[in-house]
Amino acid sequence: MAKLKIVKVGDDILRKRCRPVEEITPKTLRLLDDMAETMRAAQGVGLAAPQVGILRRIVVIEVEEGNLIELINPKIIAYAGEQEGTEGCLSVPNKWGTVKRPMHVTVRALNRHGEEFEITGSEFLARAFCHELDHLDGKLYIDIASAIETVPADEQK
Repeated sequence: MAKLKIVKVGDDILRKRCRPVEEITPKTLRLLDDMAETMRAAQGVGLAAPQVGILRRIVVIEVEEGNLIELINPKIIAYAGEQEGTEGCLSVPNKWGTVKRPMHVTVRALNRHGEEFEITGSEFLARAFCHELDHLDGKLYIDIASAIETVPADEQK
């Protein structure tokens, strides 16, 4: 596995729509592994392929340590409720924003074996699903945040 370079806001790749994964290859599996390692090393809870410069519909999320969720070609198929909370992003360093998201989200995707599955998340996991899947369509949380603030220097990683 290898740590990948995280693309920062201002790079055009973050604003592009990702292409679906047509075939799960050893390269796809290596990307999933490398993305998970990169996300953990950066102390994030989610990472989308465009954040590492790859325009493919691939996301990794780990809001609970040891419970890695890998999503290939994910799509939100249901959502309900509403929550408002603070979000940050590995591609938008040292910023936080207040964002409204659904309280419950169901995603349909493929796993690393090409099997379709559905997963439902509530609260923080629902927020992570929405945040990471937005990346696949070239959207950032700063586009929809009602307020953005800079993280104080003593709280920055």
